[in-house]
Amino acid sequence: MLKVNEYFEGAVKSIALENEEGTATIGVMEAGEYQFGTATIELMTITSGSLDVLLPGETDWKTYQTGETFRVEKDLKFKVKAAQQVAYYCLYI
Repeated sequence: MLKVNEYFEGAVKSIALENEEGTATIGVMEAGEYQFGTATIELMTITSGSLDVLLPGETDWKTYQTGETFRVEKDLKFKVKAAQQVAYYCLYI
């Protein structure tokens, strides 16, 4: 069964699924700055637009474009900034 998630007063929305690859979400973000926490390792791929990311332990933001993936380890927090709407695919491993 699909699960719909909504965060930051509706500015971030995703649909979760489980299949042979594992658990994943497909989501969208409005322009803004957000902080997320991880419960598992997360692989996030930008599917439309670009996203500035501040990974745990880093001091410099890095921009990820459509088709690029970043990894966040389990039990950590990371920040993202979207200058415009962005879409993503997140695989939880």
